[in-house]
Amino acid sequence: MAGAPEGANVLAPEPEVLQRETVLGQPLSDDNCRNAARAKNGCYRRIMSENEAASSGTPLMAKGRMEAFSDGVIAIAITLLVLDVAIRPPGSPTEQFLRGWPSYLAYLVSFLTIGAAWIGHHALTNRLNGVDSLFLRLNLLFLLVVAFLPFPTRLVAEALDRTTTWQRMAAVVYGVTLLVISLLGSALTRYSRQEHLREPGPDEPDAVEAHKKFRYVVAAYVVTILLALVVPKMTIIFYFAIAIVLVVPFRSSAREVFKGRRS
Repeated sequence: MAGAPEGANVLAPEPEVLQRETVLGQPLSDDNCRNAARAKNGCYRRIMSENEAASSGTPLMAKGRMEAFSDGVIAIAITLLVLDVAIRPPGSPTEQFLRGWPSYLAYLVSFLTIGAAWIGHHALTNRLNGVDSLFLRLNLLFLLVVAFLPFPTRLVAEALDRTTTWQRMAAVVYGVTLLVISLLGSALTRYSRQEHLREPGPDEPDAVEAHKKFRYVVAAYVVTILLALVVPKMTIIFYFAIAIVLVVPFRSSAREVFKGRRS
């Protein structure tokens, strides 16, 4: 420092100033913050979250590697589903193709369910400032069940041509897997709120939509699993209906249509 006596102790800037001036190694001046309001808000949100985590003794970790790993696992799981899509001999080519409808329907249900899980996971992680060790483990458990889904999908596709006992077992295992995926996705969201891992502000539309549907989806899964004990062959239709509800943003679409008619 100019003008300071040689050997004198120079006070370091306050930690808050260092955090305010550099975020993820990028200088962020007041002028830049004024010109980019979102960057300014993100700067203050990150500092607040880090300070809160430091005061509680649990510093946050960067979320980038978790997001990349999660996307990779989900992409592999959703790709593996297509390996069980196959025609069913004997018969003419058309008959074999039509006889394979159970595998087509099971593939579609599982694809939509994993797709809905990815949409919810993306909406959640997009609002995270960082993650802690417990969140990482909850996320790993969530990915464990998502990666398992291709197996019960194959069970359903094969069991529809077998005895009622096989159909009952496959439909129950499939439904329980779908239910656990929804429960773990909700657990991740609740934990991130409880531990203040999220940025302040309103949730993304997909997260809001998923929160409003959650209790109805869980109830529908429970009823369908119980129904599988009686009429297992019909349950794949109900699982398909639930998957449609999970993926399609009915509330948002209805709101946009209503706005368009009013304008």
